[in-house]
Amino acid sequence: MSEHNETKKTHSRMEKRKQQNKKAPKKKGVWKKILLTLVALFMLSVVIGGITVFAIVQNSPELDPEKLVLSQGSEIFDQNDEFISQLDSVEDRINVNYDDIPDVLEDAFISVEDIRFREHWGMDMRRFVGAVLANITDGFGAEGASTITQQLVKNLFLSDDKKITRKIQEAYLAIQLEQRYSKDQILTMYLNQIYLANGVYGVELASQRYFSKSISELNLEDAALLAAIPRRPSFYDPLNNPENAESRRNVVINLMEQHGKISSEEAEQAKAIPIDEQLNPSERGESYPYASFYNQVQKELEEIDGITAHDIYNSGLKIYTTLDVDAQEHVENVLYTSDFISNYPDNEDYRSAVTILDTQTGQVKAIGSGREDTGIQRGYNYATDHKRQPGSTIKPILDYAPGIEFNQWSTAKIFVDEPHEYPNGREIRNFDGSYQGSMTMRTALARSRNVPAIKALQEVGVDQAAEFANGLGIAVEEEPMPESYGLGGFKEGITTMQLAGAYAAFGNNGTYNKPYTVRKVVFPDGRELELEPESHQAMNDYTAFMTTDMLKTAVNNGTGGTANVSGLPMAGKTGTTNFDPDFMAEKNIPQGGVPDVWFSGYTTRYTVAVWSGFDNLSGEGNYLANDEERRLSQRIFNEVMSKISADIDTPDFEMPDSVVRVGVERSTGKLPSPFTPQSEIIYELFVKGTEQTEVSDEFVEIESPSSLQAVYQEEQNQIIVTWNYPESLLDDVTFNLSMAVDGGGSESVQQSSDMQFILSDPEPGSSYRFSLIADYQGQSSDPASAEVTVPEAVEEEEEEEEIPEEEVPEEDDNEENNGNENPPGNDNNNGNNGNNGNNGNNGNNGNNEGNRPDEEDDSTSDENEEENPDDSEEETE
Repeated sequence: MSEHNETKKTHSRMEKRKQQNKKAPKKKGVWKKILLTLVALFMLSVVIGGITVFAIVQNSPELDPEKLVLSQGSEIFDQNDEFISQLDSVEDRINVNYDDIPDVLEDAFISVEDIRFREHWGMDMRRFVGAVLANITDGFGAEGASTITQQLVKNLFLSDDKKITRKIQEAYLAIQLEQRYSKDQILTMYLNQIYLANGVYGVELASQRYFSKSISELNLEDAALLAAIPRRPSFYDPLNNPENAESRRNVVINLMEQHGKISSEEAEQAKAIPIDEQLNPSERGESYPYASFYNQVQKELEEIDGITAHDIYNSGLKIYTTLDVDAQEHVENVLYTSDFISNYPDNEDYRSAVTILDTQTGQVKAIGSGREDTGIQRGYNYATDHKRQPGSTIKPILDYAPGIEFNQWSTAKIFVDEPHEYPNGREIRNFDGSYQGSMTMRTALARSRNVPAIKALQEVGVDQAAEFANGLGIAVEEEPMPESYGLGGFKEGITTMQLAGAYAAFGNNGTYNKPYTVRKVVFPDGRELELEPESHQAMNDYTAFMTTDMLKTAVNNGTGGTANVSGLPMAGKTGTTNFDPDFMAEKNIPQGGVPDVWFSGYTTRYTVAVWSGFDNLSGEGNYLANDEERRLSQRIFNEVMSKISADIDTPDFEMPDSVVRVGVERSTGKLPSPFTPQSEIIYELFVKGTEQTEVSDEFVEIESPSSLQAVYQEEQNQIIVTWNYPESLLDDVTFNLSMAVDGGGSESVQQSSDMQFILSDPEPGSSYRFSLIADYQGQSSDPASAEVTVPEAVEEEEEEEEIPEEEVPEEDDNEENNGNENPPGNDNNNGNNGNNGNNGNNGNNGNNEGNRPDEEDDSTSDENEEENPDDSEEETE
């Protein structure tokens, strides 16, 4: 029994062991399956993750190099290369190159943003692992691991959403960026791109905005403050939240010390500086402060091959212009305020436009447009876009200068202001409705007479006139050019910019420079584009000077007197346009109301063109009504030219060797005769070699001989006639002496250049009358006359009978007679001898005085001086 039980137990154990043995392989297989399942799941997740990551990477945006060229509006510099402002762009920034970034600024940003920036390959794995652990314990997004490279690609190519997709794409693009660009390039792009509060992008503009200095001048605390802002720009805004900004600044300073960028002493000194002492904010400058000038700058840039609109507004070009800031601001003060001119029309449609050029270079120094600063980028520009009929300012260009250029007219050329017509029979009217007869070209231009202007155009020809104007930048719109253009009757008109360019050529010895505002363009990569102005010789130097000299008269003594600046050698011309008579009647415009007034003038330094008028001529009351309003352009010119010329030396225009100044008769333009009165002699300009040789036969008033006298000399029994005449005229004059005896008929007794006549053996008791005329080229002077009477012959007394010798008185008687009284005969002889002596002396004295041709009687000399003043006033007719 016991054995049986024992056997049974043994068998039972064996069965149990078998069962255990059977169960063991099953347990091992489960775990294997579990492990295999986990491995499979992991592999699957890796594959799925890889596919997902691959898909995410595949959907990443392209690493577009153009986006790495950060948007920046063009920087504008003035004539002295001083920075003025920056054109508006998508983001307000000023880009810098790596060489511009100081070490202290680089150290500040790297210390706080990415201390291993120079070591990693786009991702900082140590920082990534720390960020992952923080995100596991504190939730996704608790801590970022972005490097500077990752931040750059996120800002340029990705959104700010904290999603796993964006983080994967960020890492992928960062690695790509590191493979394509150097660390220096990436850091530069980052510092140019980063947002630094107050609408400011990039460290350079931020430095100017917060400290009023460039990054090259930053100190430690400044650099730390800029590096403190990007984490939370609004919260750490140094202007609006200075306490937060200062606290964050100090954190950056501590990190710089911790990473060995600065010493402990430097850190303490920097943190001790209060932020209010550190900040020196600049006022946010206008991006478009001088709208009228900037509009022209952009217009010129858009016309340059190789520069696109995107370049101008987003590529950070440096534009070096011709702008004179002082002149520009003064022009704007004159136009936009009433501080200088108080009688601007109270009319919202009234406008003015001003263009100032450098006469010698064509550089635009200032532009004024309208009556207010619109600040509109690429807005309408009244100085460069607004075309109006130029009125009489066109006369030098189309009428007179072409005659000098092509026909070599002198300024003494005579035109007759008289009733005249266009070829179609339409009458040409002067502004005053009158005619003034013969006048020189100088006078016709100075007085702005219309008839002489059209006569000049007709004589030179419309084709040549149009050719001349085209050479000065004024395109003639119609072919053939209508003659009405000669008075400014253009179909469309011209701008102040065009008119100033044309007038500047007259002041620049005939060289035309197309007006320009842009001198040089510097691209972000350092390339420079030097712009050469369009220039050519538009006329001979004699045309330029002679036209200028006439326009000086127009300013000094003509229609442009209001524009004249005292003491400044300048030339210029007015211009006025007129309404159509039917339009005046329709709009009830009074007589004298005009739509436009112009003035263009120049010195050897500056040229200024001014237009005043209305934007809409159909508006009620849109006309310049009185003399004061019609002088507005002259007054604007005077204010502007006075200012820009105040502190510089302005030499007068220099007469070239090709021009000579010659005295001519006022009414004929011919060389004066020796007898032309000084008051009728004017001094005009001729092209050298074309001076006239024809002497005028008008105004010849031959001078009469002076000091004519006739003296009888009894001893010689002759009459001597003498006279005086100016020695300078003796070579051209013949004297015709006539004589009449006792009132009888006159006969010529001498025709000679001698100034003396002797008549021998005149008839005693006869009266001789002499008449003397000076002859010059067939014309005679008024006669001079003198008269003398020859004394009657003296009858001799009869001789007393001779006393016989024996009757001779005794000696005592003779002695008594000799001692007491002379004989009667002796008395008579003595008396005759005395008279003869006196007569002879008187005759000789008269003759001697009459024979002094080299001396002038003082009274005659004084009289001549009074009648012949100097000719200086003739220059100011």
